[in-house]
Amino acid sequence: MSKRITIDPITRIEGHLRIDCEIDGGRVTKAWASGQMWRGVEQILIGRDPRDAWAITQRICGVCTTVHAITSVRAVENALDLEVPLNAQYIRNMIIAAHAIHDHIVHFYHLSALDWVDVVSALKADPAQTASLAESLSPWGLNGRHEMTRVHAKLAAYVKTGQLGIFTNGYWGHPAMKLPPNINLLAVAHYLQALEVQRKANKIVSILGSKTPHIQNVAVGGVSNAINTDSQSVLTMERLLAIKHYIDELQDFVDNVYLIDVAVVGALYAEWTRIGRGVANYLSPPDLPLDTRGTRFAMPGGYIKGGDLATFKEIKSFQDPYFRDGVGESSKHAWYKGAATLHPYKGETVPEYTDWQENGKYSWVKAPSFYGEPAQVGPLSWLLAWLAAKYEPALRHTARLVNTVEAVGKVKIGVDALHSTIGRHAARAIVCAVMVEQLQKQWQLLVDNIGKGDTATFNKPTFPKGEIMGFGYHQAPRGILSHWTVINDGRIKNYQCVVPTTWNAAPRNEKDVPGPYEASLEGTPVADPEQPLEVIRTVHSFDPCLACAVHITDLEHRQVVKVKVQ
Repeated sequence: MSKRITIDPITRIEGHLRIDCEIDGGRVTKAWASGQMWRGVEQILIGRDPRDAWAITQRICGVCTTVHAITSVRAVENALDLEVPLNAQYIRNMIIAAHAIHDHIVHFYHLSALDWVDVVSALKADPAQTASLAESLSPWGLNGRHEMTRVHAKLAAYVKTGQLGIFTNGYWGHPAMKLPPNINLLAVAHYLQALEVQRKANKIVSILGSKTPHIQNVAVGGVSNAINTDSQSVLTMERLLAIKHYIDELQDFVDNVYLIDVAVVGALYAEWTRIGRGVANYLSPPDLPLDTRGTRFAMPGGYIKGGDLATFKEIKSFQDPYFRDGVGESSKHAWYKGAATLHPYKGETVPEYTDWQENGKYSWVKAPSFYGEPAQVGPLSWLLAWLAAKYEPALRHTARLVNTVEAVGKVKIGVDALHSTIGRHAARAIVCAVMVEQLQKQWQLLVDNIGKGDTATFNKPTFPKGEIMGFGYHQAPRGILSHWTVINDGRIKNYQCVVPTTWNAAPRNEKDVPGPYEASLEGTPVADPEQPLEVIRTVHSFDPCLACAVHITDLEHRQVVKVKVQ
């Protein structure tokens, strides 16, 4: 018998997302993804100085902050054909990598782990056995018996008070939970340790970007970081050596905890390698530019059609017409005027709310397409591009994760297992491990370049009369982010942001083809429609950020809320 469920809002994400599902025979047969707020930032930018766009677009989100700043300056630099000094590229690259590492750690442990880990079950664990298991898997220094005993006691104290604190509202005892108690205790211990580790990535962003969230150091033409090895008030070797210390600590955690934990969860939930495939067109850009014009990159990217790695087509530069000409957005099922697919340079963001309509408009999120087809974006898309390009770090870390899965789960898996809910988590862990390596390399490139006597960090932009257009892209933690701008006489004429969650949370497109969330949910088993944990697992695997995909503004300047302090 068919049943309709609505999950509104989906929690442990950024922003407001509604998911509707039809369930028949214990499986999802149809799904709708609906963003519940309007993003009006593009409208705010019209008429402004392009040099200010990065500071404004960065406020799209309180989590995805640096990514909009970086992408915005790249878009304006692209329009001006402006070179960026090498030091500025390396500093930006380090911020990008540190931000991504922070995001990936937080996503797995603090936003998604509780979909797979039964915290209450951990009380039944034997701390000594948990420690023995952990130490057999990796040399992480906080895997010992003392630490597991401490965490077990701390968790028991939570339960004794009648509350679970940060673990409240979990799906404890749900039939889809299947990790043994010792693994659950290990996961809880690493959850708590990750709270401390993620701060170290943010410290790197803060040192280089002046603050986080919302960095202050980027500019069209480079960065504002002055380099002087003798002054304490600018970027010195002392600060760079502090960053190096944090990088080493992050690498220890990612290599010996994060990658291992994801492999163990994947091994014990092997059936989830066959769930959540959805859209198998994958789009990702290259990133971490190694020259002043964005023609050489530390990491490749491109497009894969239908999940076939042999179809991989590389995106080669910041000026690549293959990417520039392929992107479009449709509002047929989104609460904006119009229905046709428009290129972002001609994009419109004019709201037209109609209430939720099953076969009409039902989301504030547009439906992006790449050469007319929906595409999945995110760490999985990037990893598959790397594997297709035979990118050595990706091959190495993938092999390590697969070997751990096979050793723990006594199962054989191939690349096809990545096209799944659990595969997205595996891909994110591998991307994170590669990012830590690249953070080390970008640090060394910066130090070596300074050692050559190069301290340049900025090239001043000059805006011509008349109209120019530019686009910038960046592999944000959640997937490819692109900004598109039309500038006339030095002022913004049009501005469009096509963000990762717009790609993944897209409603049906102009041809009524479902977006990645919707397609990935079809066929998902649901043991209890009143507790749809399985639906949440798949949605969380994309790491939704609806704050980026949708926003709201009030042109009437009406009072929205009034706070009274007693």
